[in-house]
Parts: sequence; C-alpha cells; structure tokens
Amino acid sequence: MNIGNKVVYQIYPKSFKDSNHDGLGDIRGIIEKLDYLQFLGVDYIWITPIFKSPQNDNGYDVENYYEIDPLFGTMADLEDLIEEAGKRNIHIMLDMVFNHTSTEHEWFKRALAGETEYQECYLFMEGKEGGPPNNWISKFKGSAWRYVEDMDQFYLHLFHETQADLNWKNEKVRQEAANVVRFWMNKGVKGFRFDVINLIDKEDFSDDPDGEGKQFYTDRPLVHEYLRGLNEESFGQADDIITVGELSSTTIENCIRYTKPENKELSMVFSFHHLKVDYDEQNPWRIRAFDFQKLKHIITDWQTALQEAGGWNALFWCCHDQPRVLSRYGNDKEYPVRSAKMLATALYLLRGTPYIYQGEEIGMTNAYFDKLEQYRDIAAVNCYQCMMEQGYDEEARIRYLQGRSRDNARTPMQWSDETYAGFSNTEPWISLTENYDSINVKRSMEDPDSVLHYYRELIQLRKEYEVIQEGRYIPVMEEHEAVFAYKRILNDQELLAFNNFYKGRPAVSIDPAKYDILISNVHRNHLQAEMILEPYESLVLIINRERINNMRKIVLACMAGLSTSILVSKMREAAAAMGYECEVNAYPISNVGKEGADADIVLLGPQVRLQLDSVKGAVQCPVEVIDMMAYGMMDGKKVMDQVRNTLGD
Repeated sequence: MNIGNKVVYQIYPKSFKDSNHDGLGDIRGIIEKLDYLQFLGVDYIWITPIFKSPQNDNGYDVENYYEIDPLFGTMADLEDLIEEAGKRNIHIMLDMVFNHTSTEHEWFKRALAGETEYQECYLFMEGKEGGPPNNWISKFKGSAWRYVEDMDQFYLHLFHETQADLNWKNEKVRQEAANVVRFWMNKGVKGFRFDVINLIDKEDFSDDPDGEGKQFYTDRPLVHEYLRGLNEESFGQADDIITVGELSSTTIENCIRYTKPENKELSMVFSFHHLKVDYDEQNPWRIRAFDFQKLKHIITDWQTALQEAGGWNALFWCCHDQPRVLSRYGNDKEYPVRSAKMLATALYLLRGTPYIYQGEEIGMTNAYFDKLEQYRDIAAVNCYQCMMEQGYDEEARIRYLQGRSRDNARTPMQWSDETYAGFSNTEPWISLTENYDSINVKRSMEDPDSVLHYYRELIQLRKEYEVIQEGRYIPVMEEHEAVFAYKRILNDQELLAFNNFYKGRPAVSIDPAKYDILISNVHRNHLQAEMILEPYESLVLIINRERINNMRKIVLACMAGLSTSILVSKMREAAAAMGYECEVNAYPISNVGKEGADADIVLLGPQVRLQLDSVKGAVQCPVEVIDMMAYGMMDGKKVMDQVRNTLGD
C-alpha cells in the first residue's frame, strides 16, 4: 500500500461535535461531519480513545478495550461511523493504549483482590528503605510508584496513578493486546495508533542518576520483539492496515528499526524532537522563542536518515497533547492566515504521511485561558501546583499554561460563529477559544483564500504528484537565518520549496526558466531570478521538464568570480522579462569542455577571451566573447541580445 499519498485527520472526539447537546462531543457528531472531511480530502480519521474509561486522563486510562464509553455513544454508533466513512473512502484509525490500563480495569481489580495471575500482568514491586522501589518520576510529576497497603507493594504508573503499567514480559498481556487489535479489525477498522508504545519493555528497575528513569524503559531491546509479535498476531495479517507508533524520547536509529518494512513492526512513527525546540533546558517553566536553526536541522536529520535506511515518518505539527502550532511557531496575531499556510506547506510536502489535527486546517490558535478554573487537563493542574510550590507567581503560572497546556488543543472545534461555535447547543465541557466568531469552518468554506481551502489544495497536490509521495528530500539554504528550503526529487521530477518563518523579507535565487509555481500562499504568478519573499511566505516550485528539454542552454566560461555570478542573475532576469526560455549557468574555464558539450552557445568572459580558439576546439556550438561594455555594466539584456542574434532567435 502506498502510504505516501495518504493523509490522516486526527479527531479528539470530546471536542469535535456534540450531537446530543450534553456539552461533550460524540461519535454521532463525527458522522455528522463526514462530508466536511471528505471535502477536505483525508483518507483516515484517527480517533483518540473512545473506550470505556473513568476519564482521569481523557480516555487514555482504559477500563475496557471492547466497550464504547457511554460518553461517546454505543457500539452501534461506531459501526455506523465505520460504514458511513467507508462510503466516502475514509477509513477509521483507533488509538490503542497498551502501555497501561486504568486501575478500574477488571485485571487490575482482580490483581488487588489477590489473584496472582493478574498481579503478574502489572508491575508490582516491594519498596526499599521505606520508600518506592526506585526514584523514577511520573510524566505527571511526583513518584512513578503508588503504594498498595493490602499488598505491601508498589505498582508502577509512568503516567497518572490511575494508569497502571502492564508487564509485557507476560505472554498473557501480549496475547490480549493482539486479541484487542483483531477484535477491532473484524469491525472494519483499518488503522491503529499505539500510544507510547516504545515504553513497554521494562526489565531494569535501577535508580536513575538523572532522577527520571526514562533511560531504563525507553526504546529497550525487547520492544522490537514485542511489536513484531503483535504485528504477526494481528494487523500484519492484513495488507490494508496502517499503523503508527507514538514514541516518547526516541532516536532516529530506533525509528528506522520500527518502520523498515522488512522488520514487520510499524508503518510509521510519531517523534517529538521537532516540537521541543522552544523548551528551555535550564528552566523548564519558561516559555522561550523556538530555535529555528535547531528545528531545521532536526527535520533534515530525520528526513535524510529515514529515507536512506528505508524508514517512514508521520508528519505533524499538532495533536491532542501539543499546543497549537500557529501560536507556537507561527504568528497568530499579525499574520495568522499566512503563517498558518506557511507552516502547513513547510511540513506537509515533506517525505512522510501528514497528520492534520482538528481545527489546524482552519487556523485555530491557543486558547489563552487566563484562569486556572478554565483548565481541565490534569497535567496542567499538576504543573500549576509544582510552579506554585517552587515560588512562581500567578502571572508566570498562567503564562506557562497559556503556552504549554494540552488544553490549548482540546477546546471545541469551531464550526460557526453561532453560540458555542456550532459545537453544541449547550455549554461545552471546556471553554471555547474566544476567536471562534472569526475563525470557524463556515467562514472558511465561504472564503476561497482561507486556510481551509489552502489545506485542501495541499492534500490534492500530495495525491497528484509522485515526487511529493516518494521523492528524495534534499535540504537547501541550510544555514539561512529565516528560510526553510528543500527539494524533493523523483526521477525527472523536482519540487523546490521556500518557507519564510519570520516577518522579514529575505531574498532567494532561482532559475525562473526551469520552474513553474506549484503553490503560493501570497498568490505569486511571476518568477524572477532573485525573489524577495514576503513575511511568512511559502513559495513552492515544480520543474518544467518539457520546457527545459526545449530551452536553450547557455554556458558562461569564466574565472568563477563574483562578477560572473551577478551577470548570470542579470541574464536570467532579462531572459524572463523577454520570455526567452533558456538555462544560464557559469563554470570555470577548465570545465568548459564538459559543461559545454550539450550547450547551444558558450560565452567567454573578457578575462578569458584569449582562450577563444581552444574553447572552440573543445565544443560543437558557437563560442562568443561577451561584449566588454556589456560585461562591465552587468547588462544582462545586452548579453542576451547578443545570444539571440548569434543563434538566430
């Protein structure tokens, strides 16, 4: 299956669409909006957990993997969703939480009741020196161990204390995971996202000198064995299933292993390194500007390493666990529409499979809640408490949550400017982002220049162009302080993308004769040799091979000085202005025999004019010395006139 032409849309069902007006989104609400998703052009809908759950961590604490939580509807509702989505050529991807279960899960209850069989499905350990078994820290802060008095043991919870980690060394656990996947495959589910799946191998319970513990449970060797087993016993039995692993603090090397087809583990991976470039390592509670150079280098490192080794990446800016990228790496105040389009262009034309998070496609922003009471995420509340204990004032605590809280991504989808944004007829479970009257689907559908229509165009380009689906990634202008640029190349197809991440107007150089504009977020319709990019501009070019094959090839032979490169730019500008299709390049005189072998004309700079005869003997085309005055004035038009006269054009 070609996963390079697929696009996945993530839905956080609690906040997508409320069909029964109880303030909570639900499955039938998703069904109501399938036509919208079909219009957008997506192939899969990834739904965060809808299984029965106490909802201590928004469904990532699963009580029963075979039941739908009544909050979201019924099994019949989900079956209808699978069927109705299928009619629109859209498949369903479910979120599998296999690192842990809820402490309300039947297995954990039976473990607490003293049944050894089920105690062995979790990680119970005796404490040491009157405390927990080790110094590991929960992702939600505090110790990763919870004491059970009746057992005089602790159980591991890398996340909330109501999320008990499973023991994957136990065959019963591994078999049950396969059973769950097969159950949903039989329902018609065609995709699976595996939550924090690289944390399931835990054998060494030593104290961590760094105090976190993650080195002892992240990407450990047996993860690969466990995933191969899960693949073989469930989703690997079908050839139309896609899988993605959420990988916390992973490495490129491991992700290659996870995703190489011959390893039979996963289709692709989520990695988060590119979303940590605005972290302050010295002060975790400080919000800082993102490191643009670091962002570029991370993207390039992952793109090049995975393509060389045959691995595959998921492309994403946003998800239910991350703040809105428009408020993070874009400019949601001065250039909200343009920077939203730029961010989409920069990422979603890369090598990989795009994942679009609900609302991203209309330019939704962070919520900017200014009161603790507005936050619902338990992690946000815990962070607030930690900052208070460390002496941070109220302003600093709220500012941190405004920039970092997961609730920024969990506000209701903004469908219209009606009360409650068209999400519900009653007050939602979490407050709305206040800008819903100007940023919403209804308004976006009506505006042909909206972020929504731009996303739709990007999706169609991915489906149309093989170079986007399969082409190699090659970085361009790697050290530029404002522009993220790259090429995608497949056989004779070539795409060139420029993305300006700032308000400045940087210059980029191109050969306008070689390219057509594929997409532009500022409606450019004309190219020249030197382009001045607008603030937050994206400009994507596609090579016109037919034109290149028919265009004149002009070679300048010179001493390779700065003046010659300036003249080349001037000649390209002049050629574009007069509509003369040609390729103009300069090479050292020593290379003229090779580079001029298929040229239509070779031009000699005045500084090498004495080599006229030897050059004539080395090439088959006309050879001319550039007019001295034209060269001195850098008069590109005059030189092009000389070329056209010589060639009879």
